[in-house]
Amino acid sequence: MSKILGVYTAVLHDRPLDAALDEIAALGLNAAEINSGGFLPPTHIPNIDDIIASPDAAAEYLGIFADKGITLAGLNVNGNPLHPNPIIGENHAEDLRRSIRVAAALGQKRVVTMSGLPGGEPGATRPNWAVNAWNSGASDILDYQWDEVVVPFWKEIAALAQEHDVKVAIELHPQNVVFNPPTLLRLIERVGTDYVGAELDPSHLFWQWMDPIAAVDYLGDRVFHAAAKDVRINDNAKIYGVLDARFRRLAPTEDRLNIGGDEWVNEWPKDSAWDFVALGRGHDVAFWADFLRALYRVDENMAVNIEHEDVSLGRIEGLRVAADVLLEAERQVNADIAV
Repeated sequence: MSKILGVYTAVLHDRPLDAALDEIAALGLNAAEINSGGFLPPTHIPNIDDIIASPDAAAEYLGIFADKGITLAGLNVNGNPLHPNPIIGENHAEDLRRSIRVAAALGQKRVVTMSGLPGGEPGATRPNWAVNAWNSGASDILDYQWDEVVVPFWKEIAALAQEHDVKVAIELHPQNVVFNPPTLLRLIERVGTDYVGAELDPSHLFWQWMDPIAAVDYLGDRVFHAAAKDVRINDNAKIYGVLDARFRRLAPTEDRLNIGGDEWVNEWPKDSAWDFVALGRGHDVAFWADFLRALYRVDENMAVNIEHEDVSLGRIEGLRVAADVLLEAERQVNADIAV
């Protein structure tokens, strides 16, 4: 039984959409998740406003996928819509709103994003992640963030999602107010919605020492969408821990990635505590088969898209390694059904 297994195409932004879809088909996969704003530009869907306004433009865009035999399986607008710098926060928030609208125009039911992270008090200019609130000052930060920023914003987004019948799947990502299952459920409860849930990306759970399969079982039908992305915990974690802060700021003269306003991606530590790796290089096929089984207990048609960030492998090379593992995991799941 064929499932929806694909690629998040940000790794293929070096080529046009039709060529990216050809690469996905060559991998033996059948779906694509498209970036629609946020930290990255909407390279593979540049005409968002046209698609929202015109059914003909939407049909033309979907025709690209039909011609290649690839399913459009979600839009991704990961960013920080709660950033206190309006150049970043307001732009990312508007990208999220436009992504919900264009998803509806394309008949899509899933938009992936992050919850965002505000500043710690009124007038702040940088986000503040109070992750270990052992003191009352940290509790004050969290109270301000949730009561004054997070809940009002997400009530608006949930209402927009409900209006367009689109589910918003939040990636449980550190340096966001929602970064684990309990914080996701807190958001859902505070907002009071069935239109916000999880994009279950195991990678960020791995390096926080969580069990992604236990997380799926814990969240149940609050899991809307999934990523296939692996992490390897290195021996250096024994010394540096997983909250390793030894990142190097890149100079303006160096090749660096802008993620909004005056913020840029830093250089990863050379002797890192952990690394993003291609599927199978952190956890074996047996794990990924168990992960698929857990997802299909929630939704037998759940889309699972590879996100490639293994810097030791090239774009296509890394996708091939990951695709081979994911397809073998699917074969193991299908073998269960056949017995």
